[in-house]
Amino acid sequence: MKDELTRRDEMSLAGAALHGAPWKTAAVTGGAVTAASFGMGVLTGGGDLTWAMVVGIGLFSLIAAIGSIGKPNSGDRVTRQARLWALRHPWRFALYPSLGAAMLMYPVQLIVDGEGVFSAALDALQGGVVVYLITAVLALTLKGRGQTSLPGGR
Repeated sequence: MKDELTRRDEMSLAGAALHGAPWKTAAVTGGAVTAASFGMGVLTGGGDLTWAMVVGIGLFSLIAAIGSIGKPNSGDRVTRQARLWALRHPWRFALYPSLGAAMLMYPVQLIVDGEGVFSAALDALQGGVVVYLITAVLALTLKGRGQTSLPGGR
Protein backbone atom coordinates (compact mmCIF):
# COMPACT_ATOMS: atom_id res chain seq x y z
CA MET A 1 0.00 0.00 0.00
CA LYS A 2 1.30 3.44 -0.89
CA ASP A 3 1.52 5.83 2.08
CA GLU A 4 2.57 8.95 0.19
CA LEU A 5 0.08 11.70 -0.50
CA THR A 6 -0.44 13.14 -3.94
CA ARG A 7 -0.31 16.89 -4.57
CA ARG A 8 -4.08 16.88 -4.76
CA ASP A 9 -4.30 15.21 -1.32
CA GLU A 10 -1.85 17.75 0.11
CA MET A 11 -3.83 20.62 -1.38
CA SER A 12 -7.02 19.21 0.15
CA LEU A 13 -5.36 18.88 3.55
CA ALA A 14 -3.95 22.41 3.39
CA GLY A 15 -7.37 23.73 2.39
CA ALA A 16 -9.01 21.86 5.25
CA ALA A 17 -6.41 23.22 7.67
CA LEU A 18 -7.10 26.74 6.40
CA HIS A 19 -10.85 26.17 6.83
CA GLY A 20 -10.87 27.64 10.32
CA ALA A 21 -8.45 30.47 9.63
CA PRO A 22 -9.18 33.84 11.24
CA TRP A 23 -10.14 35.41 7.90
CA LYS A 24 -11.80 38.52 9.34
CA THR A 25 -8.82 39.28 11.59
CA ALA A 26 -6.43 38.67 8.71
CA ALA A 27 -8.40 40.95 6.37
CA VAL A 28 -8.73 43.76 8.90
CA THR A 29 -5.04 43.58 9.84
CA GLY A 30 -3.89 43.40 6.22
CA GLY A 31 -6.12 46.34 5.29
CA ALA A 32 -4.98 48.40 8.28
CA VAL A 33 -1.32 47.76 7.52
CA THR A 34 -1.90 48.67 3.87
CA ALA A 35 -3.58 51.94 4.84
CA ALA A 36 -0.96 52.77 7.47
CA SER A 37 1.93 51.98 5.15
CA PHE A 38 0.51 54.06 2.33
CA GLY A 39 -0.47 56.88 4.69
CA MET A 40 3.00 57.05 6.24
CA GLY A 41 4.50 57.04 2.78
CA VAL A 42 2.29 59.94 1.69
CA LEU A 43 3.17 61.89 4.83
CA THR A 44 6.89 61.40 4.25
CA GLY A 45 6.62 62.24 0.56
CA GLY A 46 7.06 58.83 -1.06
CA GLY A 47 3.83 56.88 -0.86
CA ASP A 48 3.95 53.68 -2.88
CA LEU A 49 0.51 52.07 -3.18
CA THR A 50 1.88 48.88 -4.73
CA TRP A 51 4.32 48.30 -1.87
CA ALA A 52 1.62 48.99 0.71
CA MET A 53 -0.79 46.57 -0.95
CA VAL A 54 1.81 43.81 -1.29
CA VAL A 55 2.77 44.16 2.39
CA GLY A 56 -0.92 43.99 3.35
CA ILE A 57 -1.50 40.90 1.21
CA GLY A 58 1.56 39.21 2.70
CA LEU A 59 0.43 39.95 6.23
CA PHE A 60 -3.10 38.79 5.41
CA SER A 61 -1.73 35.45 4.17
CA LEU A 62 0.57 35.00 7.15
CA ILE A 63 -2.13 35.71 9.73
CA ALA A 64 -4.58 33.37 7.99
CA ALA A 65 -2.02 30.55 7.69
CA ILE A 66 -0.56 30.75 11.17
CA GLY A 67 -3.93 31.45 12.77
CA SER A 68 -5.37 28.34 11.18
CA ILE A 69 -2.77 26.02 12.73
CA GLY A 70 -2.32 27.91 15.99
CA LYS A 71 -5.04 25.86 17.71
CA PRO A 72 -4.72 22.39 16.19
CA ASN A 73 -7.19 20.73 18.55
CA SER A 74 -10.16 22.97 17.76
CA GLY A 75 -12.69 22.45 15.00
CA ASP A 76 -14.27 19.31 13.62
CA ARG A 77 -12.42 16.01 13.20
CA VAL A 78 -11.34 16.62 9.60
CA THR A 79 -10.07 20.12 10.38
CA ARG A 80 -8.13 18.87 13.41
CA GLN A 81 -6.49 16.10 11.38
CA ALA A 82 -5.62 18.53 8.60
CA ARG A 83 -4.09 20.96 11.10
CA LEU A 84 -2.04 18.18 12.66
CA TRP A 85 -0.83 17.21 9.17
CA ALA A 86 0.11 20.86 8.57
CA LEU A 87 2.11 20.95 11.78
CA ARG A 88 3.89 17.70 10.89
CA HIS A 89 4.68 18.97 7.38
CA PRO A 90 5.21 22.74 7.75
CA TRP A 91 7.18 23.16 4.52
CA ARG A 92 4.49 21.45 2.45
CA PHE A 93 1.66 23.33 4.19
CA ALA A 94 3.38 26.70 3.74
CA LEU A 95 3.41 26.19 -0.02
CA TYR A 96 -0.33 26.71 -0.38
CA PRO A 97 -0.80 29.99 1.53
CA SER A 98 2.26 31.36 -0.25
CA LEU A 99 0.81 30.42 -3.65
CA GLY A 100 -2.39 32.19 -2.66
CA ALA A 101 -0.43 35.28 -1.66
CA ALA A 102 1.49 35.27 -4.94
CA MET A 103 -1.77 34.95 -6.88
CA LEU A 104 -3.17 37.97 -5.03
CA MET A 105 0.04 39.97 -5.51
CA TYR A 106 0.21 39.35 -9.26
CA PRO A 107 -2.68 41.61 -10.35
CA VAL A 108 -1.46 44.31 -7.96
CA GLN A 109 1.94 44.23 -9.62
CA LEU A 110 0.45 44.01 -13.09
CA ILE A 111 -2.34 46.59 -12.88
CA VAL A 112 -1.55 48.97 -10.03
CA ASP A 113 2.20 49.11 -10.63
CA GLY A 114 1.87 48.85 -14.40
CA GLU A 115 4.61 46.27 -14.79
CA GLY A 116 4.85 43.85 -17.65
CA VAL A 117 3.47 40.34 -17.48
CA PHE A 118 6.78 38.66 -16.66
CA SER A 119 8.18 41.25 -14.26
CA ALA A 120 4.86 41.29 -12.38
CA ALA A 121 5.00 37.50 -12.15
CA LEU A 122 8.60 37.63 -10.88
CA ASP A 123 7.73 40.24 -8.23
CA ALA A 124 4.66 38.25 -7.13
CA LEU A 125 6.78 35.09 -6.96
CA GLN A 126 9.32 36.87 -4.77
CA GLY A 127 6.55 37.99 -2.44
CA GLY A 128 5.21 34.45 -2.34
CA VAL A 129 8.65 33.10 -1.43
CA VAL A 130 8.86 35.51 1.51
CA VAL A 131 5.42 34.39 2.72
CA TYR A 132 6.47 30.75 2.22
CA LEU A 133 9.63 31.07 4.31
CA ILE A 134 8.00 33.00 7.15
CA THR A 135 4.98 30.68 7.27
CA ALA A 136 7.12 27.55 7.29
CA VAL A 137 9.45 28.84 10.01
CA LEU A 138 6.54 29.94 12.20
CA ALA A 139 4.80 26.60 11.61
CA LEU A 140 8.02 24.87 12.70
CA THR A 141 7.92 26.79 15.96
CA LEU A 142 4.30 25.70 16.48
CA LYS A 143 5.11 22.07 15.68
CA GLY A 144 5.09 21.09 19.36
CA ARG A 145 1.41 22.02 19.64
CA GLY A 146 0.51 19.18 17.31
CA GLN A 147 2.26 16.48 19.31
CA THR A 148 0.28 14.65 21.92
CA SER A 149 2.01 14.16 25.21
CA LEU A 150 2.28 10.78 26.86
CA PRO A 151 -0.01 10.05 29.78
CA GLY A 152 1.46 10.67 33.21
CA GLY A 153 4.07 8.18 34.39
CA ARG A 154 5.26 7.09 30.96
